[in-house]
Formats: sequence, C-alpha cells, structure tokens
Amino acid sequence: MNKKIFTTGILAVSFLFTVFAQDAKEIIKKADDKFQGNSNKSEMSMSIIRPAYTRTIEFKNWSLDRDYFMTIVTAPAKDKGQVFMKHQNDMWNYMPAINRMIKLPPSMMSQGWMGSDYSNDDLVKQSSIVVDYDHTIAKSETINDHDCFKIVMIPHEDANVVWGKVIVWVDKALFIMHKSEYYDEEEYLVRTEIGKDIKVFDGRELPSIIEIIPADEEGHKTIIQIKSMDFDMDIKQSFFTQQNMKRVR
Repeated sequence: MNKKIFTTGILAVSFLFTVFAQDAKEIIKKADDKFQGNSNKSEMSMSIIRPAYTRTIEFKNWSLDRDYFMTIVTAPAKDKGQVFMKHQNDMWNYMPAINRMIKLPPSMMSQGWMGSDYSNDDLVKQSSIVVDYDHTIAKSETINDHDCFKIVMIPHEDANVVWGKVIVWVDKALFIMHKSEYYDEEEYLVRTEIGKDIKVFDGRELPSIIEIIPADEEGHKTIIQIKSMDFDMDIKQSFFTQQNMKRVR
C-alpha cells in the first residue's frame, strides 16, 4: 500500500472520530441543558414500588448551574421538612425532627435516596454527564417511536463518579433522553431509566415520568413524576445556605 495513502487514511479516520466525539458531547450537553437550564424550580412526586408495598414521597427542588441544588420533602408527614443541599462539592442533609445538620460523605452518593432506586448522586447531580465522561455515538436506534442517538459515555480516569459506563438514547429532534442504562465498573447493568409521557414545562418538551428499574431486584421500581418545572429562575447563590435549609418551605 502507498505509504502516503495509508497515512492520509489514518488522519481522515482520526479526524472523523474527533468530530464524532465532539458531536456526541454536544448532543449530551444540549439534552442536559434542556432539562436543567441555568436554574430551575420544580415539584415532583416519587413512588417507591416494592413487592410488598408502595411508598410515595413529594418534594420541591431548586437548582442553580451545576454547583447548587436544594430539595425539601413536603410529604408524607413523617418525612416532611427534611432538606438536602448540594453546595459546590459538599452535600448536606437537615433533619428538623432532631434539628441536626449532617454532611454526607462521598461514600453515600451511590446509596438510594429516601430508600428509593434514585441515588443521592442523582438527586444533586453531583457528577456532570457533560464534563466527567468521554462520549461516543454508537449508532441510531428507535425508542418508543422516537429516532434517537445511542451514545456511550465512559468516565474519565480521575472523575469522581458512581458509574463505570452509561449508555443514553437521546431524541434527535427534541434532545431529550428517552432511555439510559447505568453500568458498574465491571460493566454489569445496574439499572435502567425510561422517560415517558412527554409534556411541555415552561416551553420545553420533557418526559413527565421517569421510571427507574434496578437490574437485579425483581419487582422493584421507582417512578418519578414531574408535576411542574420552571426554568431560568432568579435564584441567587445566597439561597443555598445551611441557614436557609432550616427556613425553606
């Protein structure tokens, strides 16, 4: 083979791979920005479904950029008033029943929030799906009649993340995530998320229901329903303080 042609071919493949990777990252960024905005306020409910029972929790969220996040539980009565806050790299939990503020260690980020299949890391978006991962478009697939990019995300070696690999299916037209699969470091599937029932929230089409299904626990499921969501709110950094955790309603 002509050496010049071989070298040109390698450079072309390298260039296409780089462009493809950049496109994949941009797709994930668009989907993440659409769901998060610069800031947002939302009301949600979460049903924790187990073989023997179903438990429902209601809560409110506030977020600013990717560094500040606060959630207050509004129901049921026994959990009402509990507050969780991310302040830059720290996560805090305020329990009003005992008037105690607890800083959650990194080891607790993978644990289920309020006994659900939704982790503490999911709650506060501690790891960024945009900056903590390398992104590659695997192929195109159809999910629930939506034409999607199938994107494989591998975390950077130095990234402080829970997952060993994440695969997401992003709508080519709407830039929303219809399905996500989360794998551990051994590449075993841990859980699947499915977005359903697309509605308009503050001018943005988004799934109003997210089902979280663990891979190895039959009969277990968590369903999150978005009741309301407003974007680009006038929320200041000063809102996200330990003092305000005790006052927020």
